[in-house]
Amino acid sequence: MSVVHQLSPGWLLDHLSFINNINYQLHQHHEPCCGKNEPTSSVHFDSLQMDSLTSFGTSATFNAFDSATQPDNDDRGNCEISIQNYVFRSELFNVTKPYIISAVHNECQQRNEKEYPVGGVKEENCLSIIGKKRKRCVVFNQGELDAMEYHTKIRGLILDGSSELIQEGFKSGFLHPLSEKWDKCSEPVTLPLDTCNLSELCAMAKHLPSLNETELQALQLMEENISVTEQDLFSRVVENNSSFTKMITLMGQKYLVPPKSSFLLSDISCMHPLLNYRKTYDVIVIDPPWQNKSVKRSNRYSYLSPLQIKQIPIPKLAAPNCLVITWVTNRQKHLRFVKEELYPSWSVDIVAEWHWVKITNSGEFVFPLDSPHKKPYEGLILGRVREKTIPLRNAGIKVLPIPDHKLIVSVPCTLHSHKPPLAEVLKDYVKPDGECLELFARNLQPGWTSWGNEVLKFQHLDYFVALESKS
Repeated sequence: MSVVHQLSPGWLLDHLSFINNINYQLHQHHEPCCGKNEPTSSVHFDSLQMDSLTSFGTSATFNAFDSATQPDNDDRGNCEISIQNYVFRSELFNVTKPYIISAVHNECQQRNEKEYPVGGVKEENCLSIIGKKRKRCVVFNQGELDAMEYHTKIRGLILDGSSELIQEGFKSGFLHPLSEKWDKCSEPVTLPLDTCNLSELCAMAKHLPSLNETELQALQLMEENISVTEQDLFSRVVENNSSFTKMITLMGQKYLVPPKSSFLLSDISCMHPLLNYRKTYDVIVIDPPWQNKSVKRSNRYSYLSPLQIKQIPIPKLAAPNCLVITWVTNRQKHLRFVKEELYPSWSVDIVAEWHWVKITNSGEFVFPLDSPHKKPYEGLILGRVREKTIPLRNAGIKVLPIPDHKLIVSVPCTLHSHKPPLAEVLKDYVKPDGECLELFARNLQPGWTSWGNEVLKFQHLDYFVALESKS
C-alpha cells in the first residue's frame, strides 16, 4: 500500500513502499537440467548498437519463461528453480534535509512578510557575496506576479493540510524528527550512469523501415523463444501478462518488467502502435516535458511545445468518461494552457485541481513554502472526457465525485521527475478493472500500460537491490 494516512485534506503516501510491494520476483532455472546459466525470464536485444543503424535489421531472440504456465511434462520439470527478489534502493528516498538551507529560508520568510506593492516593484534586502547588506529594486514580470497571486490563494490550503497529514505521520512513526546522528550519516547518493540513452535510441528508431503496424499484435513475454527483428521493439506494445517479473536486456543494460504490465518504447512521432493496440482507457495520466528555463540551460531532456502537447491523441485513447490527469509545473503559463486550451481541445471538462506537496523524511517542506523561486508543491489538473455516444463500461457502477484541492504529500524520489503513484488515491473515482495508461512514463506499474521514450528508465536494474535468492 502506498497510502500511509488518508485524512480530509488528502493523502500521505509512501512511494518506496508502493514500489517494493510490486512482486519484483524472478524465477531462474539453472544447470544441469536447464542447460543454461542465465535466467530464462529475460529478453535479449544485445544486437542493438547506438552507433550503427544497420544493426537494427538483425534479429533478436525473445526468451521468457513463466513457470506458472509451464506444462507439467516439460523436461525442465526437475530443474532447480531459484527465486530472486529485488527491492528499490531505499537511499533514493533518503531526503533528510530541505534542499535550501535554513538561513536562506529565513531570509525568504522575511522578504515575503512584506506586502507586494501595486505595480510589481518592491525594495528587497539581499546578502551580497562579502556578507554586507545592500538594497536593490526588483521588478517582477507578469508571470511572477501571477505566480505570487496563485501562491497567495493556495498557501493556507498547502500549509494547513500538509501540517495535519505530517503530524499524523509523526504519530504513526512513518516520519521521524531529524536527529544529529541521522544528519551526519546522510551522504550524497551515487546514481547509476545512464549508459543506455533510451530517448536517443527512440530517435534512431525513426529511421527504421516502416512496418505494417495494423497487422502487428502486442508482443507477449512468454515461455517460447520468439525470433523477431529489432523493429518489433519500437512498433509493438510489449506485455508481461504473467504473475512474475521478467528481465529485458537492452544494449547490455538490464531492466525489470513488473507482472501484469505493458509498455511501448517510442517518442511522440511514433505513437501509432499504441493506437493500434485497440484499447481505450478509463484513466490517462500525463506528465508532459514542459518547457522551462532550467530545462533549456541543462539540456537534461527534450521538451515539447504547447502545440505538440495538444497533438497527443487523447480523444482516440480515452474511453467514455475517462479521467484525465495532467501534471503541471508551477508556471501559470502552463496552468492556463491546460485549463483554457489543452483540455477544451480534447473535449475534457475540468473537475478538480490537486497539489503534490514534497517533504523530507523529517516532515519539512523540501523548499521553503514562500520561496520566490522554487515551491515545494506541484499541480495536477483532473478532468473528465465529455460523454460520448458509446456506452460506458460498467455503466451500472457509480464512482464518487472527485473533490477539489486535495493534497498528495510524500517524500520525493531523488531521481528527477519520478512522480508518486496515483493508483491508490484514484481508486474511489475510477470503476473497478478500469484500463489505465500513463503517458511520458519513466517507470512501469502492474495493471497499467506505459508509454514514453524513457519508459524503462527507472526500471534499470541498477536502481534495485537483489535480496538473497531462494531455491
